Amino acid sequence: MEERVDNMIGKLEGDKVDAKQLNALALAYIGDTVYDLYIRHYLIASGRVRPHLLHRTSTSFVSASAQAAVMFEILDKQLLTKEEESVARRGRNAKSGTVPKNTDQNTYRYSTAFEALLGYLYFLGREERIEHLVTFAIETIERSEKE
Repeated sequence: MEERVDNMIGKLEGDKVDAKQLNALALAYIGDTVYDLYIRHYLIASGRVRPHLLHRTSTSFVSASAQAAVMFEILDKQLLTKEEESVARRGRNAKSGTVPKNTDQNTYRYSTAFEALLGYLYFLGREERIEHLVTFAIETIERSEKE
């Protein structure tokens, strides 16, 4: 079993993904996971380790409304390159075929834009840029919670 897992991981590490060819929803799919991992790491590193508190706090960062608010702020401050803007636009305009449960369509689209952007940067290996945007997201969300 362990050998099969090692082989699969080896294949994944060797497989290059052309981020520019992926559809926006595939980028958002991986971007959601990337963002969630950074947020979980941040919360644990900041000493919030009780499971219920971790879940409740992480939700305030990873909800569609929080991600959309971050995306609006990023666009308002013009923090993206032309290439990144294009990817975010693709994410915003992607048709998922599902109706969001706990948010409106516009909020959902902008949160998808944020996730697609992170997914794109992930596949390009731009870790520093991801960290910059996630740090901006954390600061934005924490600032809005204090207001």
